[in-house]
Amino acid sequence: MGAIGVVATLKVQAGKEADFEATFKDLRDKVQANEDGNLQYDLTRSKADAQTYVIMEKYASQEALEAHGQTEYFKAAGPALGAVLAGAPDIQYLDILD
Repeated sequence: MGAIGVVATLKVQAGKEADFEATFKDLRDKVQANEDGNLQYDLTRSKADAQTYVIMEKYASQEALEAHGQTEYFKAAGPALGAVLAGAPDIQYLDILD
């Protein structure tokens, strides 16, 4: 099995954008420093709606994705990120085609 993509679309509560971005950037730094199997972990913001963010992730394998979800820093970031969301995230899992 090949690389795995993840696209997560999140709507953040009005006025909580800076909190969300700071928490995500801290998480991103830890992911990039510690996860060899993570190939991409980018936060983007919609040009049409400043409260809508899209996280684009790429992992070398399903195992790397699963390992990411089990890290202490990922688990620790969950409550802080969840507290500023305006609803459930929309998460898509994708097979990267060669």
